Amino acid sequence: MAILPAPPDSGTQPALKRALRFRDLTLFYIVSGLSVRWVATAAAAGPSTLVVWICALCGFFVPLAACVLELSSRYPAEGGLYVWTREAYGDFAGFIAAWTYWMSNLPYFPAVLYFGAGSVLFAFGERGQHLSADSRYYLLFALLWLSIITVTNILGVNAGKWLNNVSSLGSLLPVSLLIGLGILSAARFGSATSFAWPQLIPHPSLKNAIFWSTVFFAFGGCEAGSFMGEEIENPRRVIPRALLTGGAIFAAAYIAGTAALLVALPPSAVHGVDGFMRGMMTLCDRLNVAWLAVPIALLLGLNAVGGAAAFLSSTSRLPFVAGIDRYLPRAFGHIHPRFQTPWIAIGCYGLAGMIVALLSQAGTSVRGAYDVLVSMSIIGYFIPFLFLFASMIRLQKQPAGPDVIRVRGGKPVAVTLAVIGFMTTALTIVLSVIPGEDETNKGLAVAKVLVSTAVLIGAGVAVFVVAERRKRRG
Repeated sequence: MAILPAPPDSGTQPALKRALRFRDLTLFYIVSGLSVRWVATAAAAGPSTLVVWICALCGFFVPLAACVLELSSRYPAEGGLYVWTREAYGDFAGFIAAWTYWMSNLPYFPAVLYFGAGSVLFAFGERGQHLSADSRYYLLFALLWLSIITVTNILGVNAGKWLNNVSSLGSLLPVSLLIGLGILSAARFGSATSFAWPQLIPHPSLKNAIFWSTVFFAFGGCEAGSFMGEEIENPRRVIPRALLTGGAIFAAAYIAGTAALLVALPPSAVHGVDGFMRGMMTLCDRLNVAWLAVPIALLLGLNAVGGAAAFLSSTSRLPFVAGIDRYLPRAFGHIHPRFQTPWIAIGCYGLAGMIVALLSQAGTSVRGAYDVLVSMSIIGYFIPFLFLFASMIRLQKQPAGPDVIRVRGGKPVAVTLAVIGFMTTALTIVLSVIPGEDETNKGLAVAKVLVSTAVLIGAGVAVFVVAERRKRRG
């Protein structure tokens, strides 16, 4: 099944370019799935986080990957989640799933770029640290890179994919260095953290709630590559291979990286927006390789840029398909005649990310803005997964062609995995509402997250209703 772009007012609409191959998509999954900031967040919670990683792997990532493999094989079309939900539950569900997904990524862009901005400062030593509490610096960093990412993706799939490919080094190299340095530190000085069984048992409390939700959040991203289904060469073959390869790499990197950081440093040594970099600097100083701090800091900035680039490039395809279906202005469904990209959808999406970055900084500190952005991302980001898992269950009733890749074990296993994914997603949404310990005004933080999420969903419903009435009149 393919989604054909709606014709413009006159003439023939140019086609999208199939330029994404196995290597490109594998690196896309790594850069979108492996965000180094979560390693420090996990390590700061202590050794019990290793058990939480495994729970998130089994309870969320495995069901999600299995559902994406089958659904992308059933419908290898541009739009991914939008198409799957629309086929299962109709146009309204498809639009709301897509709307909440692309809206949830708007606060994600400045959040991940704030992490990159804080990390880059360490490359400049004492000269850079005076900017660590300057909100203007973080805001300018986010706006500059969102502009570069947007323009690059408009210029073509080839330009956008190379930005993702290069940025994958910012994911792989820092974690690889961390694991190597952690092994060396353990050999010389022993483990800085006890891994006795009592320390490995997660302790349920409100204090840990936001942490558990962010760990599950870290395993998201494997659904995003399918949004560009008609820009991938042979998607039915490439998506499963790339997803399994990239997913295995970043899942192992999260668990091994967290373990290495805990072996090298106590949990109290890694915390905050710049926790990973502070932990790495401490480790480098201990091993007399302080010169490594500068390249690591720059690589972490690249990691943040890659995460923003991957999700902006893939998620912008959702408003593109909604424009084709006339639920957004038809201009969103236009393809640039030269660059063969949905340039209006990409440009508007990038601009919206910049506006959210400006609004998020109003009336709060850098850390407060970062925490609110992360919480907003989690709630809005996980709502579409409820639709995804529910669609997987519903579409099991439809026959699958011989070329469709099914979950091993057939319908019973597919439904079981989808139910597990749905339940863990619902629990994560509830946990993500609880503010972190460092938030000074917890009531305001909860209100901002809930109200902003409700407004975004309500806006999506309003947009759909207006568009549906307009279509009926037409």
